[in-house]
Amino acid sequence: MRQHIGITLGDPAGIGPEIVRAALASGKLPEADYRVIGETGSYSLGQPNAESARAARAALEESARLALAGEIDAVVTGPIHKARMYEIGFEFPGQTEFFAARCKVQNFAMLVTGAGLTVALVTTHIPLADVTRQLSSSEIVRVGLLLADFVSRRKKTARIAVAGLNPHAGEDGALGREEIEIIAPAIAELNHSSLVTRHSSLPFTGPFSPDTIFHRAVEGEFDAVLCMYHDQGLIPLKLHAFHEGVNVTLGLPFPRTSPDHGTAFEIAGRRIARPDSMIAAIRLAVELGEKAPA
Repeated sequence: MRQHIGITLGDPAGIGPEIVRAALASGKLPEADYRVIGETGSYSLGQPNAESARAARAALEESARLALAGEIDAVVTGPIHKARMYEIGFEFPGQTEFFAARCKVQNFAMLVTGAGLTVALVTTHIPLADVTRQLSSSEIVRVGLLLADFVSRRKKTARIAVAGLNPHAGEDGALGREEIEIIAPAIAELNHSSLVTRHSSLPFTGPFSPDTIFHRAVEGEFDAVLCMYHDQGLIPLKLHAFHEGVNVTLGLPFPRTSPDHGTAFEIAGRRIARPDSMIAAIRLAVELGEKAPA
């Protein structure tokens, strides 16, 4: 069935409208009905303000409404500027949390994928000092199951590596005990879950030293990496696939993807913004829509 894909422009003062136009004209997108959501108006490129932020928020609200009403099958979101959004009362850390709230979903997670590397994050937009306090076996299991479901929809296997939190994955407790007390028990629980055992035996392995696990994944040893915090996963992903990275919100009743970059106000309107990540985001949204459970 032909997919109906909604694409928001993001903040119209940024590169969102430019890369959406370029993506749609690229000839690199699969057959689908594409619906652009948002307005460009008379906003000054490179000069975001409250009005451009309100336009971005209105596009988000409309995309969520259309998706929940079944009028579109998936949402691809252009980049927004969080600081400007906060100034107009946007109460969410990011677009991920916005869609989870609008869908009344609590079991959701952030995943980024590109160029053969896929990472999911157990903790996301919190200070690094809070990661240890908020990390728990139950959260690792929750996000791990969402990740396993995502991988199993795209591949026959689901080989998932779990990164440690500490240098050298704690060095058997010498550099921290989170791997022993929190992460290892979560891996054991994951490998006994019905979702995991249905697809393959013991797809979760680790915890592995974070300084080598991403290289092993890129080399093809693993299909995805479950990461403990935001930058642990996103630094290697963006180093490896900066122009191809796609952000995915797991757990929603419809696919939601976005390019893995910001508004780039400094180059808006100069016709040098690359649409690669937007193209990848649209392509993945179509793929996920086709593979969504009936």
